[in-house]
Amino acid sequence: MNLFLRLILLFWISINLISCSVFKRTSESNNRSIASEVSTNCRESLKALLAPARFLRRADARLHESRAVIEASQDVSGLRTPEYRIAYWLSRLENRFKNSDKAIRDHDIELIRRFYRQHNIIRREDVPESYFDAQRRIMREQGHGDVTITDAMRADAIENIREDQRQSLDNWMDYLLSSDADQYPVWVRYWAFEGMLKLGTFNEETGKFSTRTTSTVAPFAELNHEAFSKVVDALVRRVNGDSLDDLTDQSFRNLVESGASFGRLYGRQLKLLKESGGASLLSETEGVWVKYNKGSPADELVESLKGKNTGWCTAGHSTATTQLQGGDFYVYYSKDEVGQMSNPRLAIRMQGNQIAEVRGVAANQNVDEFIAGTDILDNKLKEFGSEGERYNKRSSDMKRLTEIERRNKNGDELTREDLRFLYEIDEKIEGFGYERDPRINEILTGRNTRRDLSIATGYKESEISLTQEEALRGGIKYHHGNLDLHSLTSADELKLPESIGGDLYLSSLTSADGLKLPERIGGYLDLHSLTSADGLKLPESIGGNLYLSSLTSADGLKLPESIGGDLYLNSLASAAGLKLPESIGGDLNLNSLTSADGLKLPESIGGSFNLDSLTSADGLKLPERIGGYLNLKSLTSADGLIIPPGIDRSRIISKIVIP
Repeated sequence: MNLFLRLILLFWISINLISCSVFKRTSESNNRSIASEVSTNCRESLKALLAPARFLRRADARLHESRAVIEASQDVSGLRTPEYRIAYWLSRLENRFKNSDKAIRDHDIELIRRFYRQHNIIRREDVPESYFDAQRRIMREQGHGDVTITDAMRADAIENIREDQRQSLDNWMDYLLSSDADQYPVWVRYWAFEGMLKLGTFNEETGKFSTRTTSTVAPFAELNHEAFSKVVDALVRRVNGDSLDDLTDQSFRNLVESGASFGRLYGRQLKLLKESGGASLLSETEGVWVKYNKGSPADELVESLKGKNTGWCTAGHSTATTQLQGGDFYVYYSKDEVGQMSNPRLAIRMQGNQIAEVRGVAANQNVDEFIAGTDILDNKLKEFGSEGERYNKRSSDMKRLTEIERRNKNGDELTREDLRFLYEIDEKIEGFGYERDPRINEILTGRNTRRDLSIATGYKESEISLTQEEALRGGIKYHHGNLDLHSLTSADELKLPESIGGDLYLSSLTSADGLKLPERIGGYLDLHSLTSADGLKLPESIGGNLYLSSLTSADGLKLPESIGGDLYLNSLASAAGLKLPESIGGDLNLNSLTSADGLKLPESIGGSFNLDSLTSADGLKLPERIGGYLNLKSLTSADGLIIPPGIDRSRIISKIVIP
């Protein structure tokens, strides 16, 4: 806070603008000093600022001891209490804000911008290594293999982070220092801005912000004018002692009355806008699709997202610019409260000719229930042909979830099929967000899980386990959730359930001796330390990833008929004896294969296909379709290589030119 106060002292206060003091100048030997005394009339005028001064002091108990307040009031007698000193300081701030000289005001504002950028935008050396670890993981998942982030790549990423922070910080400063914000007292603008600087990322489910640190890479909180005005209006009334009876949300009122931080109040209002005020707008689905062409300036796209609280990273100018360099960007805008098509609801981001992501404005960027109940997205995806077909299941799942949610709200009994869907017994529910759709948990909260699963599976409640301890006691037919046995080094006497709904981690097993796996695993199966397939009988179906990263030979390996996620066979040196599933939903990782001899691939791979070490295309017959990247970075010749039409050539990673 001292930095803020020092800035105010230097740029917002000038002695010649003091309007409520009487100066008495005296001469002393070779010196001139200024002694000021607050007049009776001035003291009366300061009383109007005592309530805000008390509020600010409660927020910062040492505010009156700060250098700015002390230096602003040290030559003024009659300021008997800390509150009077703060009030006097506030009066000088108000006078500075009222300066009619536009040149002086603009100059001050620019100095303020520079100061806050310097002290609040993340320093280059503070960008954490965990950020680059995440980028490496993303690039690997996109089929680039184990990428080394060069100094140039690191520098570009850091500058993008800093630029997005700068622009989001400027949004707040531009508004709070503009004439549009003159309706708000200076003290509340100061309080709100100081509070905003402490905010990290926003959690839409809880309505709370994380705490910003010196290593936070996220932009500053998005400025939502409606939420901001409601916070400021309520706080000013509370400080002035006015009625709060019109505040209908009791939680928000309690926060206001208790003197909660700006972040708590602002977060609550953002959540309320999503749930209530935003809900009335979300129910309006009529709208238009707007295409932002690849390579076009990002200004128009970014401007259309300002204050909309979409949660999309595209709201950051640098991010939007990078995304538009990669491909076209489509946004569906529905009608706002005045009938304009300006309310962003859906985004489709392209990477070349392929759909990189589809996002909505519900929690975790899922598609909201109103849009999910229409054919708006389905009809748009049809325009992309086979590329759009990849998202059919997601759209279908969201429609079904919306229908179940509606019936559940009406008090209708959920059917056996509904329960199998919600508990993801047959397959995972896929949405468009980056996390699981929160409506699933909302529907299941408060229900009798064991009884529901008994109805859904047909097993007795005693044959269903909900904890790891229950799952390993024997006689269990279905386990709900994950089993983390990563420290287990031997499978002797291990009694696993017949079916597991979640993940099974056996990452320390080096041998399959004595291992009897479930018939079905709904999530991941991690056997990445297993060096031999001898005695290994895998489940018939695995819904998530299968990790067999340490296997060097396919001898004795019989893979499941279906793998919903990625298949990791990173160490396999030869395709001899390898029979792959007919369908792989995610990536296929054969990073150590140097030859395609004996390799028979599935017709379709949903994700990326990594053949990092393949040097020759002899004998290689590629799948008809690959949903992600094709990594052929070690290929020295394209002789004999045929690229099927279902593979996007812009997503082929190769050091040579592929005709």
